[in-house]
Amino acid sequence: MSQHLIETFEDGVATLTLNRPEARNALTGEMLAAMTAAAQRLALDPAVRVVVVTGAGGAFCAGGDVKGFAADTGRGPDGAAGPSFEQRHQGLRSGMELSRILHEMPKPTLAVIPGPAAGAGLSIALACDMRIASAEAKLTTAFSKIGVSGDYGGSYFLTHLVGAAKARELYFTADVITGAEAAELGIVNRAVPAAELPQAAAALTARLAAMPTIALGYIKRNLNIAAHGPLSDVLDAEAVHMVRTMMTEDHKAASVAFVEKRPPVFKGR
Repeated sequence: MSQHLIETFEDGVATLTLNRPEARNALTGEMLAAMTAAAQRLALDPAVRVVVVTGAGGAFCAGGDVKGFAADTGRGPDGAAGPSFEQRHQGLRSGMELSRILHEMPKPTLAVIPGPAAGAGLSIALACDMRIASAEAKLTTAFSKIGVSGDYGGSYFLTHLVGAAKARELYFTADVITGAEAAELGIVNRAVPAAELPQAAAALTARLAAMPTIALGYIKRNLNIAAHGPLSDVLDAEAVHMVRTMMTEDHKAASVAFVEKRPPVFKGR
């Protein structure tokens, strides 16, 4: 595990905290490799019922290391030719698997945004199922300001969240919006005062962790298919997933609880 990524686990909630507060948690190759490996592992761990991504030191993630971009001459330290286009493309595409894993893993993912989320950092937050932010947090696509087109799936996720016209505006202009404004646009699910964010995030993760994990995983699959597939694909998926979830212990226990007029206790099985 990288020193730039802190992983904790408690009561079914796995939390990945980006830990470069001196750089507003700007991404490094080491950090991304550690996050991707952790996300892959957590996706398969039945004890994990929710995955939270957040940042240390009052920031979420400032995106890529722009100082590193500025110092990149395209050559190695000895002056020799650096990586080819193909090598750079493959390296970036491999790192971007993190967004796919967060988007597709069969359990809820939540981004907790205490402060700045920019560029690839915002894209990673958008890859999560839900987002809760400080009302004062600053969010921006940022890419156009440094002359690049964007990565980590942000263009896909933002288009689905706010529609094509608004996504184009936010990408072209790279305007900075607050967490409160992001909530009004539907980019984040909830924005709260900074002092209330830890408690609000803890309450939301506890609620998600107490829900039927297997069913949530299949609900997530249904919604992902619905985002881009035809109705027939959604109906096919819903039929398969409905039958599968009706075979879970959680469904059987919840049915009994309903008949007995008491709250169900889900075990994630």
